[in-house]
Amino acid sequence: MLVRETAVLSREHRAQVDEELADRLPSMGDRAAAAEARKIGYRLDPGAALRRTRGAVSDRYVSLRPAPDTMSYLTGFLPVTQGVACKAALMREADSLRAQGDSRSRGQIMADTLVERVTGQATAEGGTAEIELVMTDAALLGGEDTPAHVVGYGPIPAALARQIVRDADQAWLRRLFTRPDTGMLVAMDSRRREFDGELRHFLVVRDEICWTPWCDAPVRHADHVVRVADGGATGAGNGQGLCAVCNYAKEAAGWKARRIDGRQHRVAITTPTGHNYISAAPDPPVRKLAHLFPATPSTLEQRLRRLTSA
Repeated sequence: MLVRETAVLSREHRAQVDEELADRLPSMGDRAAAAEARKIGYRLDPGAALRRTRGAVSDRYVSLRPAPDTMSYLTGFLPVTQGVACKAALMREADSLRAQGDSRSRGQIMADTLVERVTGQATAEGGTAEIELVMTDAALLGGEDTPAHVVGYGPIPAALARQIVRDADQAWLRRLFTRPDTGMLVAMDSRRREFDGELRHFLVVRDEICWTPWCDAPVRHADHVVRVADGGATGAGNGQGLCAVCNYAKEAAGWKARRIDGRQHRVAITTPTGHNYISAAPDPPVRKLAHLFPATPSTLEQRLRRLTSA
């Protein structure tokens, strides 16, 4: 933490921070040590601190990552004044509602208020914001326990997916079909050169994270596996979701990619160093065999009609 907090300082100033903190570190906690290092650095080199602050402000963002028990961490990387103002507003609302007899805890009220103010909903539950929930028809209508998938989050239990659908103020059903023999999502083709509209949406739902091995960044670009200039078609079979950095990097000399035909959408990637890697799209939820659950195809179709007409 001391290295992180003093990274913008000169070698001499870093040594001085170490010297001033050396005798005090045994009695300091992690946060106190980091705060004291920042304080000394601000005093020694105010200009570096100002440059660092300006750079950090330009890097502000919001991210979402999974937490245990199908919860999530929504993180805002904000300037200090904005972050403190947001928390103070949530605390004021929590204190006000608690004083009026609200039975929720302070933390629960703050969390619910955050959702309501960001989404514009009257309450934290329900709402009309689009949540892309991918699940099998049998899990939705037949009580099957095949896990569902929330785009931008990851897998969730089938029972929770059904509850999300039940509790939503409004729910729209968009059907994606898989091939019976391979389980792959059915391809969608386009005459356009660029991946846009429903075709781009299809790739984002199918791939979710960047195709480059070990890159877990969310999909930002939809592009061709085999370039159009090299004869590649603009279709789901030749499409892949990538983060912006990896999509730009693969245009450099020495990067090569080719499709691998088979049961799963896969791509072979060759890097400029000559290393070869195989990258595959994540498996979509797959329905169990018919004899493993009681609902018949005709029963599912009837339930589907009732759901879509409701």
